[in-house]
Amino acid sequence: MLHSEQKKQAALKSGAPVFYFYSSDPFLARTQADKVTAALLQEDGETTRLDGPAPSVEEIVMAAGTISFFGTRRIVELPMLQPTAYSDKDLSEVCDVLASAENAVFVISSVFSQERGKLKLGKMAKKLIETCEKLGYAAEVAQPTTQEMRRILRQRAEEMNTALSESAAGVLLERCGQDLFLLENEVDKLAAASGYTEITPSLVAELSTQNLEADVFDMVRLITGKNAAKACEKLNTLLRLQNEPIAITAALIGSYVDLYRVKSGAVLKKGYGQVHKDFGYKGSDYRLKKSGETAARYTLPQLEKCLDILLELDKGLKGSPVDGAVQLQTALCRLAAAGVSR
Repeated sequence: MLHSEQKKQAALKSGAPVFYFYSSDPFLARTQADKVTAALLQEDGETTRLDGPAPSVEEIVMAAGTISFFGTRRIVELPMLQPTAYSDKDLSEVCDVLASAENAVFVISSVFSQERGKLKLGKMAKKLIETCEKLGYAAEVAQPTTQEMRRILRQRAEEMNTALSESAAGVLLERCGQDLFLLENEVDKLAAASGYTEITPSLVAELSTQNLEADVFDMVRLITGKNAAKACEKLNTLLRLQNEPIAITAALIGSYVDLYRVKSGAVLKKGYGQVHKDFGYKGSDYRLKKSGETAARYTLPQLEKCLDILLELDKGLKGSPVDGAVQLQTALCRLAAAGVSR
């Protein structure tokens, strides 16, 4: 079941004894679990936190069975629990504890890998999910869409009495990527820098952190926009900041693979959203939307040529004695030429 704020609130009101949140992103699962814990504490409770992928059955029993000095419920937090870290027998015993505890509320979170857009849930994970669904509330916290991420960032700013417009939130997403943990930290920093007044697009551009992938994608857009000189300046800046040529190349390859996939999808009359789903991308489809705008300037043969250039670069960086920065600069010029040839 996908997470529903309405159903979560209903479970809180009904006094559900178990809340389980799982996701491909640890930040998303942990955030929802922390919100439930905060809500339970408002009703007078005491918490016991058992860190680690697999607290022992004895530890969980002791935490759940501890009698509160004030007679309130015991809140047992199990952050980033991994069902596969238990044996079949121990996981069964954990499930029995969840079902039999009389004066405890369990708040559990887990992270699972993703494949083709879906969580990879093995037998052990499914068993724990089914148990938690029967006892209380269990839900997958899905990656938010671009619009939802903007809303989350604006809400974060509002909590600090700071304005954040849609356009500024969009610029922040473009610069920092899809990591919500990083994004919320950036909002906190920018709100303070603004004097808790307004985070403007210009302030975001001036002070926000920009990850390597975003920098490289900017460089790709300069190349595709036939501004090779600016692209080379951008590359030299990245090298001066001591970014490794191999890391820059990996980000370049990722960007051009995105361009090729979206272009191939367009040839087959498929939008970037369908490409996002077919190839199992994580997070929002904002990155592929921008890739679609860029790929429109290319033909498939041109993009194939670009990928061949990047393959040669990758092999050269791993096996040639030539300086990596020189190889990267040469490849960049070749990519610019490939984009204008017909």
